[in-house]
Amino acid sequence: MVLQSLIGALNTDSFRIMNLLANPVLNVIMYYWAKSYLIVLPLIAIFLLLRKDKKVFTFAIAIVAMYLVSDLIKIAVKEPRPCSVADLSWIHTYGGCESGFSFPSSHASTLTGLAIFVNGYKYLRVAYWVWLFFVLFGRVYLGDHYFTDVIAGMALSVVLAWLINRYRKPVNDFCEKVFDRIIGLFYHKKWFAGGVE
Repeated sequence: MVLQSLIGALNTDSFRIMNLLANPVLNVIMYYWAKSYLIVLPLIAIFLLLRKDKKVFTFAIAIVAMYLVSDLIKIAVKEPRPCSVADLSWIHTYGGCESGFSFPSSHASTLTGLAIFVNGYKYLRVAYWVWLFFVLFGRVYLGDHYFTDVIAGMALSVVLAWLINRYRKPVNDFCEKVFDRIIGLFYHKKWFAGGVE
């Protein structure tokens, strides 16, 4: 009971802070920033591919796996989004209330753990963490998630990314063979020869 009231207070306080920060310019920025993963993730995949970094395979697998696990948890828990809860009609929202459930945040569940795949690239790593901070901030700011949805999603993502990264080498080696076979139809050299492990 104490933990539940603490979580409720944390979520309520985070929405109060977001109400203080709310303004028309930030509304638009956060709305589109939340959708920026549709551009950012393919760009990272292309970057890894051009760097001949085999992590591109586990990066792609991680995106799908982390999203699916997050979605399965959402279906099981069925927590309504805060923007659709009548008692929270006072919270700041923008862009309409997203459909689906709230816990955990799919943005946090999918995007946080992907940072492990860009750790070897100093500037990309820093840019990724800055970008991720604003994506996750925006999930609460827009009223689509409770603060605890984001924290839980981050924790889930780190665990899943660690598991996927632990088996990175055999997965990447297998995917490389498949990739080389397919790309070999058009390009007669092994793409990842001399690339990053």
